Amino acid sequence: MSAEWLAGEVRDAGLTPTLEPFALSRVEPIAAALTVRGRQIPGVPLFDAAFTGAAGIEGRFGPVGADVELGLAESAPNAAAAGTLGDARRTSRHKAMVCVTRGGRPGLCPSNADAFLKPFGPPVLQVSSEEGRFLEESAREGAAVHLVAHVARKPVEALNVTARLAGADRSLPPLVVMTPRSGWWTCASERGGGIACWLELMRELKTGPLARDVVFVASSGHELGHLGINAFVDKRPGIVARSAGWMHFGANIGAAQDPGNTVQASDDSFEKLLADDMIAAGLAVTRRVPRGTVPGGEAEVVHRGGGRYVSMIGRNALFHNPADRGPEAIDPNVISSFADVFVRVARSIAGAVSR
Repeated sequence: MSAEWLAGEVRDAGLTPTLEPFALSRVEPIAAALTVRGRQIPGVPLFDAAFTGAAGIEGRFGPVGADVELGLAESAPNAAAAGTLGDARRTSRHKAMVCVTRGGRPGLCPSNADAFLKPFGPPVLQVSSEEGRFLEESAREGAAVHLVAHVARKPVEALNVTARLAGADRSLPPLVVMTPRSGWWTCASERGGGIACWLELMRELKTGPLARDVVFVASSGHELGHLGINAFVDKRPGIVARSAGWMHFGANIGAAQDPGNTVQASDDSFEKLLADDMIAAGLAVTRRVPRGTVPGGEAEVVHRGGGRYVSMIGRNALFHNPADRGPEAIDPNVISSFADVFVRVARSIAGAVSR
């Protein structure tokens, strides 16, 4: 299992890993497809909407908002709760909907289930953008369709991988370094760069004494409303606000396809710490999230809890795409440069000890 593999990498980096379980009601798709005009189109149900039974739902097909049983919409990855589709999920009378996913490349690029614990709206079947033209024609014609989004629920335990590097003064608030370890499909460039940097910090920070502890967490459940990092925080009451700072290695660090870098931070000094070092290393700062904005990814948990954080999220044309796999999806030199930058930032926050 992937958690045990990552725990082995932590051991190789010289730290002792801990596998921390948390409860999850896993969604296991049984049948997920749309049948229209003699064709069956496979899909992925939206995990924070309703589901159908085994029999599915039949009816007339049309654009979202039309007087039909099944509506057609489209959405970029992670935008299924916003725009036309989000509004329709909250207010329309459709019995079910079909969502054509529009990522940076053709394919089936699902949205995260941010409302996984509080699902809303009718069943939504997500399908590949390659089916978009055919489905638009079918919707204009008011074709008869049959949609199935049938799943089973299974109670399971998911796992966060954690470790701690001891500092000179254990009474000082720690630095927390986090990265998600889960995602859709293979997610090589979405998750690979962040995990590589997370492990490299362990190796590098061991070489020089630090004033305070550094706590590492690679969280699961990223795509399900950040369940893993919430479980990590819930197990450690008060850790968000009392930590010296949080470093978040988000999605797409070092992605090779349409790269770009977004810096998120709780305050000017933390932003400057990361952005200045990135620029000095030749890494572009494509975007800076305005102060006070709720950040993307797991940094959102720290923001809402009143903690200090600095966060890096990349850009990637293969985001949530099944083709995000293999060495061609990442740029190892860029990942290496980011690892060097993150080590320097971590040393600044954790504080070096004079020898």
